[in-house]
Amino acid sequence: MDCSRCITLENARVRLRPLDTSDFEDLKAVIFDDDIWRFTTTPNPGDSVGLAAYLTQALQDREKHVRYPFAIVDRQTGRVVGSTSYGSFALPEKRLEIGWTWIGTDYQRTGLNRAVKHLLLKYAFGELGCERVELKTDARNWKSREAMRRMGATEEGILRSHMFTQGGLRRDSVYFSILKPEWDQLRLTVFREFDARG
Repeated sequence: MDCSRCITLENARVRLRPLDTSDFEDLKAVIFDDDIWRFTTTPNPGDSVGLAAYLTQALQDREKHVRYPFAIVDRQTGRVVGSTSYGSFALPEKRLEIGWTWIGTDYQRTGLNRAVKHLLLKYAFGELGCERVELKTDARNWKSREAMRRMGATEEGILRSHMFTQGGLRRDSVYFSILKPEWDQLRLTVFREFDARG
């Protein structure tokens, strides 16, 4: 994937655009809630210095073509309320991962995350020609696992002691996927409200 491209995706609920250092102030208003970071591999940035480091790392990952971080812009308020990314690129094999996603607590369970996933899946299967999109989460993160199931992803299994998480502990990771033929159906059912309007 060409991470140097400026990709902007939009539907009726949300706009995704490249994450940038100019997003600092908006992110400062939503990023420091411990609940957001409970099951992530990186800890709560904690303060302005930590947020600056978080942004620097995300932008360096993009420069290195490791992942493509997006700012999540809530179209109802015009504010940046979180971030998500493409990563684990294997485009010769027509697959990638959606992850590194977090959304401010006040915007969770509002339909925003589903609108975000609609845009990312639509672009991955449509523009990037993917046949498979992967998602994963900490096995203890039941909220995230249920959200993935509700959007039509198939749980494939648990990789035990898969990766390091906060505090140097090792976590089990649950893998989910959506395949291209499944997306063709999901966009007409689970994501219909967003797909009909762009």
